[in-house]
Amino acid sequence: MHVHSPARRQGRPSGRAHGVPAIVQVRCRRADESAAQARRIDAWSARLARVVRAGLLLLVLGATAAHAAGVSCDGVASWLPARVAGAVTGSEFARRMASLPDHERDVAILAELLAGNLPSFLRTAVPVTLRPSRQAHQPAVTVCVLPDYLALGSDADFLRVPLSLPSAIALGRAFRFTLPTRRIVDAVWAQAGVHLEPQPLPAGDRMRSMDYLVRHNALVEAQRLKLGVSASELIAGHQKDLVATPRLWSFPPHVAIYGWHRLDGAPIQPLSTVHGPLYADYSHGVRLVADAAWLGGEPVSLARLLADPALSGLVSDEGPVGDIDQLGADVAPPAGATAVATLSSRSSGSR
Repeated sequence: MHVHSPARRQGRPSGRAHGVPAIVQVRCRRADESAAQARRIDAWSARLARVVRAGLLLLVLGATAAHAAGVSCDGVASWLPARVAGAVTGSEFARRMASLPDHERDVAILAELLAGNLPSFLRTAVPVTLRPSRQAHQPAVTVCVLPDYLALGSDADFLRVPLSLPSAIALGRAFRFTLPTRRIVDAVWAQAGVHLEPQPLPAGDRMRSMDYLVRHNALVEAQRLKLGVSASELIAGHQKDLVATPRLWSFPPHVAIYGWHRLDGAPIQPLSTVHGPLYADYSHGVRLVADAAWLGGEPVSLARLLADPALSGLVSDEGPVGDIDQLGADVAPPAGATAVATLSSRSSGSR
């Protein structure tokens, strides 16, 4: 008497399917595995889409939080002096400074900016809101940042310019602004309406030259104009930031740089204090942040917020940051009276 196995009595194959060649079974298994993999990919894609939508929602909430709280950045740049008629343009400044050493050029740039030689789009600050990352009970902070990095000249002819650390601190003190932290730089990139792609130039001794400044500025402008972006929009990604960090007090005086975010949000430049305080090259940008900020809709000094051990985490991912103005007092700017004198006589015909 033939006895059927339990598997066969229940209609399941005990090994090789009856009458089905092995090659067919293999192909069926592969088809099943492919289908399962496709389902997993679909599931991950759906999950990723939900994450992206949630991230975009957070960005929208962050960008609109200032408006909802009644916070306004109007007037925070009122300390900037007006640009006088006949002030030197960006291209003219570049021509005059072409043969000047970079330290003297730095003093000349500072003199022009202190005199108000900035394009009009840098006279209106933009709100950027930072929400607590860990302690949900803490209120959000809104800071007011310039829409672009510092530039010298007119609306029609301007040049983005780097500054040494002491010059950047001196300018910020005069205008009642300061440098951003790494966390603020990341928030600016996240909430910027336009992300420009970094365009590094070949490394070398020419990085600090006026030629490199002019070439890189032209690349940035070509990209901005191709996208049809107004100069007054909040844009990010095209330069590294000079930043405020506790490291400035942990080492001998050095400049701290960070950022130059790629289009995927990853920064090319990690936080670095390799260079001395007077170093500045074409890739460095100074995006000033007003000291006037808002904590839960109430006015607050950003400098005091940064120094507060309990609240500094809202605007810094490194803990409290000291008074950068005090740091500036310990770092003297370079001698460069000749450069300032060179630009004291202004071109009457350039606007």
